Amino acid sequence: METYLLDWANLLIRWVHVITAIAWVGSSFYFVFLDNNLVKPKSPDLLEKGVDGAMWAVHGGGFYNPQKYLTAPKTIHSHLHWFYWESYSTWLSGFALFTLMYLYNAGTYLIDKSLMDWEQADAIGVALCFLGGFWLIYDFVCHAFGFRKNGEAIVGAVMLIVVAAAAWLACHWFAGRAAFLLVGAMIATAMSANVFFWIIPGQRKVVAAMTSGKPYDGRALAIHGKRGKQRSVHNTYFTLPVLFAMLSNHYSFTYTHEHNWLVLVMMMLAGAAIRQYFVLRHGFKHGRNGNPIRYAIAGVVVILAVIVWLAPSKSLKPALVPPARGDGVQRQGGESLIAATDTAAILAIAKERCIMCHGAALQQKGIRLDSAELMEKNATLVYQQAVVTKLMPMNNATGVTPAERQQIADWYASSNATSKASKL
Repeated sequence: METYLLDWANLLIRWVHVITAIAWVGSSFYFVFLDNNLVKPKSPDLLEKGVDGAMWAVHGGGFYNPQKYLTAPKTIHSHLHWFYWESYSTWLSGFALFTLMYLYNAGTYLIDKSLMDWEQADAIGVALCFLGGFWLIYDFVCHAFGFRKNGEAIVGAVMLIVVAAAAWLACHWFAGRAAFLLVGAMIATAMSANVFFWIIPGQRKVVAAMTSGKPYDGRALAIHGKRGKQRSVHNTYFTLPVLFAMLSNHYSFTYTHEHNWLVLVMMMLAGAAIRQYFVLRHGFKHGRNGNPIRYAIAGVVVILAVIVWLAPSKSLKPALVPPARGDGVQRQGGESLIAATDTAAILAIAKERCIMCHGAALQQKGIRLDSAELMEKNATLVYQQAVVTKLMPMNNATGVTPAERQQIADWYASSNATSKASKL
């Protein structure tokens, strides 16, 4: 019953997380689009009001005329909407999901004892340090270099090194799937922290000063706008790398690779390059930037290089050789049956490596593997999970060897060949 309720909690929190993330990413992309498409107005009435940029758009059967003010308007006639709950809700739901899946079940999902034999409390503590530590380093680098000459290039280069180092550490300390998620979560934490610590507080100070009716120092307030713009731009570049890290846990060929940390870094870099293309593309239409297609091409080339690099080898690929006649592989009535000796050998592996989670006492996901009949019934699932994706056992907690996985592959091939032979 506890497992059932945890599965429901996982589903509902994940649902909320995806919904709020869509809202946050959508608003972020929209405002970057606006900034790159607003045009300096020529109308005297707009210039008199302090409008710095405007555009016309059509959507949903209506026309929209967004306008941007560099200083606060003299009066705000309607409710002033603040874009921050999308960010906070995304982070809170994401951290709740991370806690439920990876911290509450650290022994199963976070720790891979073949990499680091952590105590659960130690593993949890170090994982949380990734979240807070990355934000502190990133914030320091922004303060130290962000507003210098070529400061943004310096910040980008330094943070690329930091992300690569964090990915290397995470992939050498934690289970692959958890490591990818952790690196994504630490960047997402910095994104939300940008909103919480700098963007919204800075905007509140500017609005309060400009609408107070009292004299204020515009030059002193300008830093809030510059910093808010800086962190907002950083957030948009972080978006695609974070989304890849979050989605990758469904694709084991990425995080189970021998050099999984480099796979993660390369795919994140490709995502950032592709995002750069979309950011600059809008400005290119107005003659503000050179043609940014080179960034998209670079990102695609990196992705193609990773695809070629990760192409599966011939290892663990079973040879589909039909079994010899007379080996006792027929059931009464002509149904196919895996050779008894083969099944017995695989059942012995399952009893040592799998039964603790898939036996009579505990039937994770409703799967039992404690008899020959059940092993045959679930042959395809066993092959997919233990050989193709290598997801099971989770983090290889029971120590399945490559030779045993090869044995399962050959057994599965034999079962398929026997089935085909029986139908001839």
